[in-house]
Amino acid sequence: MTLRLGFLVSHPIQYYAPIFRELAKRCDLTVFFAHRQTAEGHARAGYGVAFEWDVDLLSGYESRFLTNVSKRPSTDVFAGCDTPGVAEEITQGRFDAFVVPGWGLRSYLQAVSACRKARVPVLVRGDSQFASERGGLLRLVKALVFPRFLERFDRFLYVGQRNREYLEHYGVRSDQLFFSPHCVDNDAFRQGSEAARRARPAASSGRRRILLVGKLVESKRPYDVIRAAAVIQGGGGQIEVAFAGAGEAEAALKQAATDARVSAVFHGFVNQSELPAVYAAADVVVSPSVETWGLVVNEAMACGVPSVVSSAVGCAPDLIEEGRTGAVFPLGDIPGLARAIGTVLTFDADRTRDAIAMRLAVYSPKRTVQGIIDAGSAALRGTSQSSSGL
Repeated sequence: MTLRLGFLVSHPIQYYAPIFRELAKRCDLTVFFAHRQTAEGHARAGYGVAFEWDVDLLSGYESRFLTNVSKRPSTDVFAGCDTPGVAEEITQGRFDAFVVPGWGLRSYLQAVSACRKARVPVLVRGDSQFASERGGLLRLVKALVFPRFLERFDRFLYVGQRNREYLEHYGVRSDQLFFSPHCVDNDAFRQGSEAARRARPAASSGRRRILLVGKLVESKRPYDVIRAAAVIQGGGGQIEVAFAGAGEAEAALKQAATDARVSAVFHGFVNQSELPAVYAAADVVVSPSVETWGLVVNEAMACGVPSVVSSAVGCAPDLIEEGRTGAVFPLGDIPGLARAIGTVLTFDADRTRDAIAMRLAVYSPKRTVQGIIDAGSAALRGTSQSSSGL
């Protein structure tokens, strides 16, 4: 029997497209989008510039755009996606199961309510972890009410170790949990980076390159990378820092690099087709902030590049194997960040790429889709059979 699956996401997202294409090979899939993102909308979302993605995000699977009736349409706030029409789509769709990627938008809760009325099993695939939660009274209140809220979902697709621990903390049973890891299009990044390495002339400066990919905003802690680079230089290291991204902190960050006498390259916003070459030119990728996961680490690893991540990056226990694929340092610890970067720069490149390839064999679209299929099938049968974990 072929599983008939519905899947709702906020808008076309580069990370979801390879999952949807792989999923469409395995089941009867219909994807619904709650919002049509514009070039200007990307800029308002923090990318710093207006742009359209330069890769195809819609082919290879069936999709539909819902009517967003929000007075202020966006993907950044709860009320920005308001799509009551999803209820009719679910009622008429005769789905065996329906997937939502969390509960942060009104559209997602509208879909959950519609599924409950239509008796369609609901799967949820989010990436929440404790490091991204607020503390104090809010956490206490959440501990009281959140377990009841989670009862609205039939199965839970966890993307990694910390996400699973988070769900179990709030009472989700192990038999409801199915591993569906965060991933990127590993093959596309690998092929693009290999082509870039073949085409790139050998570096002559002797400097090792540290790369940060992301929005240049305070919350991403880009200044930590400049400060750590200054520490490395003070110890005699020959390095440079590269930033791939745009944002409100760009001008101040350039000045900080100048003041610290750190050689820095600012690529500005880099679209998807150009990213593999940017990763290929780096020796290490750094993610110094609080991240529920950190998909730039997946991208870097798909390009064969090790990563240094803060202790508050969700993918740390899944993707970072100390001494082999990267290093972890305490959030905000500049000397610790500098030491971690220095350690990773001593790695043997060939051994590192082999270790990374073994890790990414698990964190791939095929493994992600297997978890979704297993969870949907179990929910349809009404059994408590769980997929294998990490």
